[in-house]
Amino acid sequence: MCPNCRAFITSDDKICPYCQAQVGERVIDRRAPSDVLGGLIPHQRFVTMLILLINTGMYLATMLRTQQQGGSGFGDPSMQTLVDFGAKYAPFIFYRGEWWRLITAGYLHGGLLHIGMNSWVLFDLGPQVNQTFGTPRFLSIYFISSVTGYLASLYWSPAVSIGASAGLCGLIGAMIAFGTRERSAFASAIRRQYIQWVIYLLIFGLLPGFNVDNAAHLGGLAGGFVVAYLAGTPGFSEAIENFWRLAAGLSLAATAWAFFEMFMHLTSTAT
Repeated sequence: MCPNCRAFITSDDKICPYCQAQVGERVIDRRAPSDVLGGLIPHQRFVTMLILLINTGMYLATMLRTQQQGGSGFGDPSMQTLVDFGAKYAPFIFYRGEWWRLITAGYLHGGLLHIGMNSWVLFDLGPQVNQTFGTPRFLSIYFISSVTGYLASLYWSPAVSIGASAGLCGLIGAMIAFGTRERSAFASAIRRQYIQWVIYLLIFGLLPGFNVDNAAHLGGLAGGFVVAYLAGTPGFSEAIENFWRLAAGLSLAATAWAFFEMFMHLTSTAT
């Protein structure tokens, strides 16, 4: 059956004789990526697990630094430590040119509840986005939405801001984009589900007593939606897939640069 017009065609057809749409295996289906560690980690969950490990490592590092500096209490890194490790902080970005903070801020968390909630959402949401869009698009969406989220936060407030929630909102935006692009009952259900997530998130962000960066959430949501809507899901063109592999590689390179700048900053503050 043609995926475009739903007409019955033969298994040998590469072009639908009725609507002229290209049919056959998509690029992502032909790659058939294998699972990791002998099947212990499904391929669609590998990138999610990697991000979770980086977040956890950064959290433990900030806790150790806080204790070394005489901080008290367990579970909450000090504000100074978070700034040293690359939190979004407007004066340092505007007056020192430390734009790498727009990247590193997405890997820092301010307490056990903070990292626990974000890890739970990422563990559940990440594989869905990865399976829908493929790993190169997933990496690009997560990176760009995290940056757009902290850009929105930067111009909204000079205060310190951290957390993976900007990137997570980008993943939510990506699933809404998928439900908007695709014309099916399943896609509509996906869109409704994640729009409900956005509503719950906005309500939570307006509750008193919670220090929620709504600007980062909305900026990440918008960034993820736009990138995912323009990217679409993996299709038949190898050239387009190569473009998104390049975009993912550039995202990883920029992240590596940001972490290098963070390390150099930590070295200078320790001396």
